[in-house]
Amino acid sequence: MDDAILEMRGITKRFPGVTALQDVSITVRRGEIHAICGENGAGKSTLMKVLSGVYPTGSYDGEIIFDGQPVHFNGIRDSEHVGIVIIHQELALVPYLSIAENIFLGNERKGASSLIDWHRTNAEAGKLLESVGLGENPVTPVIQLGVGKQQLVEIAKALSKEVRLLILDEPTAALNDIDSAHLLGLLRKLKARGITCIMISHKLNEITAIADSTTVIRDGKTVETLDMRGGDVTQERIIRGMVGRDLESFYPDRVSSPGEEVLRIEDWTVRHPVQDRNVVEGANLNVRAGEVVGIAGLMGAGRTELAMSVFGRSYGRDISGRIYMHGKEVKARNVAEAIDNGIAYATEDRKRYGLNLIADVCRNISAAALGKLSRAGWVNGNEEIKVAEQKRRDMNIKTPTVMSVVGQLSGGNQQKVVLSKWLLTDPEVLILDEPTRGIDVGAKYEIYTIINRLVADGKAVIVISSELPELLGICDRIYTLSAGRITGELPVAEATQENLMALMTKEKELAA
Repeated sequence: MDDAILEMRGITKRFPGVTALQDVSITVRRGEIHAICGENGAGKSTLMKVLSGVYPTGSYDGEIIFDGQPVHFNGIRDSEHVGIVIIHQELALVPYLSIAENIFLGNERKGASSLIDWHRTNAEAGKLLESVGLGENPVTPVIQLGVGKQQLVEIAKALSKEVRLLILDEPTAALNDIDSAHLLGLLRKLKARGITCIMISHKLNEITAIADSTTVIRDGKTVETLDMRGGDVTQERIIRGMVGRDLESFYPDRVSSPGEEVLRIEDWTVRHPVQDRNVVEGANLNVRAGEVVGIAGLMGAGRTELAMSVFGRSYGRDISGRIYMHGKEVKARNVAEAIDNGIAYATEDRKRYGLNLIADVCRNISAAALGKLSRAGWVNGNEEIKVAEQKRRDMNIKTPTVMSVVGQLSGGNQQKVVLSKWLLTDPEVLILDEPTRGIDVGAKYEIYTIINRLVADGKAVIVISSELPELLGICDRIYTLSAGRITGELPVAEATQENLMALMTKEKELAA
């Protein structure tokens, strides 16, 4: 193709015991936004690592043509040299360095004496930040920025390298709706400047809104490339390519039949661990057996802080309020006590806090319930493997063996391992913080099915999610949180995205 900036032909990549990519071919037109879709484990990120030189020439079969010329990359520096820059889902920023230092890390602006010219560094960084719509001071430490702003710093860093092809792996997975909209608007501006973008995403609504072309990958093979410019490609059409079948609904049907109250939280207040302010103030909520209760709120509203503080006071200080289980007040002064009282919490950051990525699936599943598997201080290894295998079958975890390293699993299967770990503790209340973040529609459906199975067994489930359609699709009731305060409670039959958003911003409106 004359207008093609990139062609990847017959790419095959093998790992010990598995073929991750098999004869994958993709063509990207110059100046377009090209989306890549597929279920977790389909090979999307592997393909982009081949393109960017993370997997060097010789470690795969096939060829890469960039700007009409065959290219061979032995590392990321080689791909960046020709203008290909990748931004991974796990951002590669150094938290304690400034924005400017991060932007030019490894590409420092030096003066005549070969020392770093800080005036030039900060001045150029300021111009790059302006170009991505970020009004922060270049000397601000990255650790002080939210995830959305850190994404913009990564893009500014890419622009400093004279990027021609920008690859973004799940760029909006950790962003709220406002930050996501800002990022997508920036991609449109980059397109207008002639920069080609490849975007991997599970958010199909964003893909249908922004992509010019979409390539679907399934089981390590190219399925098809769809022309999105006519506007007639639907999310359902993309899903059919991804999973090889139609999903009757995004959310499985469930008959709601809540029972007695299991958990009640009264007048719950939490101070920030460092700053002199409350992150949760006077919160009251409850959840019943066989019920799914949602918590909606914008980023920074205090959703995760509320959940973590209830789970054994694992966040915050000067915590006050009361927790009741089945009408009886309980103490959950640490994580062990919370677990003993039947409370479990699955974190929003499974890679950092939910899993030991270098340990095997078996060890991760058993981690929170070793007391059930041990006698006289010794863990029964045979029993540990037995229960892990049972969870692997029950949760449909796609791994050849429970002795596989969990870090090598796809995001959806890692999330199932996290759920398996907490279900092994046999909790009465399971708090799920962003349970489907960064996983595909097929894996999401499986997670929703697992939630339905739990409430059918009489468990009480609390779901925190940034996606309002998800909460509307799986919950019985939804609480809204704004600036640390609960501002509303709606049965799902009365809830809409509009009235939920009004409640989620209620506190800010009053303050204004």
